[in-house]
Amino acid sequence: MRSRRNWSILRRVPTTSDFERMLRGAALRVTRPRLAVLTAVHAHPHADTVSIFGAVRRELPEVSHQAVYDVLRALTAAGLLRRIEPSGSAARYESRVGDNHHHVVCRSCGAIADVDCAVGEAPCLAESDSQGFRIDEAEVTYWGVCPECLAAPPIS
Repeated sequence: MRSRRNWSILRRVPTTSDFERMLRGAALRVTRPRLAVLTAVHAHPHADTVSIFGAVRRELPEVSHQAVYDVLRALTAAGLLRRIEPSGSAARYESRVGDNHHHVVCRSCGAIADVDCAVGEAPCLAESDSQGFRIDEAEVTYWGVCPECLAAPPIS
């Protein structure tokens, strides 16, 4: 499965050559905005579009908001990025794809971290009744308070 191979590349700091190979492997042209978005998302896991745009704009000052949105959409459709939308949050993007992992979100500051599946392969949960659907993915969001917020003094 190509996406699992891509994730193994991303376990180390990827190079521009890695990103170029990923784009070509997904039958996408290699462009500066696509490389900049991949770099930004890898450097800032679970970033929202505003954060990604800021990171891309530092590298490519001429890039438009629309170009970044278009690239995010294309990279997500190609399976090179994953879009998540925790309840009450703007869409977030990550470069960890193809493994059906889950997320934990801090109720206090909104920090997001990856949580590996607890059981087996995707979808890693057993439904009680599939209603005739062929289920291939399960999305779970755990909610709690992150270590930084737990350690912070209470606000009076």
